[in-house]
Amino acid sequence: MKKQKRLVFSAIQEAMPGDKWQALFELHWPAFERWYLSETERERPSYLACYNALNKHMPELVPTYTRLCELTGGGDLPARMLSLYRPPPYITGCSQAVLANASSNILVRNYDYPPELCEGTILSTCWNGRRVIAMSDCLWGVLDGINDSGLTVSLAFGGRKTVGDGFGAPIILRYILEFCDTTDQAAAVLARVPTHMAYNITVNDAQGRYITAMIGPDRPATIRRLPVATNHQKKIEWYAHALASETLIRERQLAILVDDEATTRERLISAFFSPPLFRSDYRRGLGTIYTAVYYPNEGRATYYWADHSIDLSFDHFEEVTLDIRYISHADVLE
Repeated sequence: MKKQKRLVFSAIQEAMPGDKWQALFELHWPAFERWYLSETERERPSYLACYNALNKHMPELVPTYTRLCELTGGGDLPARMLSLYRPPPYITGCSQAVLANASSNILVRNYDYPPELCEGTILSTCWNGRRVIAMSDCLWGVLDGINDSGLTVSLAFGGRKTVGDGFGAPIILRYILEFCDTTDQAAAVLARVPTHMAYNITVNDAQGRYITAMIGPDRPATIRRLPVATNHQKKIEWYAHALASETLIRERQLAILVDDEATTRERLISAFFSPPLFRSDYRRGLGTIYTAVYYPNEGRATYYWADHSIDLSFDHFEEVTLDIRYISHADVLE
């Protein structure tokens, strides 16, 4: 019998944090509490340390953070977790690419992760006077998304084991979408705000200006005009992960595609539905959970799964729920 993994995705629109966000917190908090305490509570920073770090590095986020903490009931542990300051380490796969030329301007990504650990929430918000559509992580962080200035962002694990003093990348991406208009502004944030792990962050804007920032806790960010990113930084530093995730193969595939003048946006998008970019090793947590395509000049996003897709925009955002089932390639062979 084939073993399936299941994940429910929900598209939710709520301009300001309120009842809908509070319901999400109540639904997901037991799992996030287990994750946050997966090492020991002593490994996690105090509330004061979390607040001070957020206020120092991303002060514009503090009013939203305070409101969210109020909606959780004002408890110490949720407030510490929501800061995403020095959280437990977590590792993803992911492939992402920008195609920006005279006829196309898109950011495409595959998110590879264990389905049982993915939140599955697409949030449409206007928390700070700016509309944002984003795939949520840790209840208000961002895995990938777009704002109403046409700025798009996506994260991938950077392929290094180093853990240090800084924030989880999803909260940094939330900060960028809430307060940046352009790729240059996002690059300045990525160079300034400390991260607790290695990530590759790809950014694109409505003018087709793109960068990939290779960030980590132990060295300055490397920000380059690269349109593709997978799961290594400059060179392979964690060979076992690189081999299992096929990071070099995926990077080469993307580089060939975006360098080819004949590549249309349809061709690039379709490549994300097939190996090596699409992965189905859900047993080992290396399967593709969803594909996202962001259109900076159109203010819209399309999310794809094997048998479903939804198209969302700032002009038309329909709240929907999708029950997605994943079958590992190994299960199919059996």
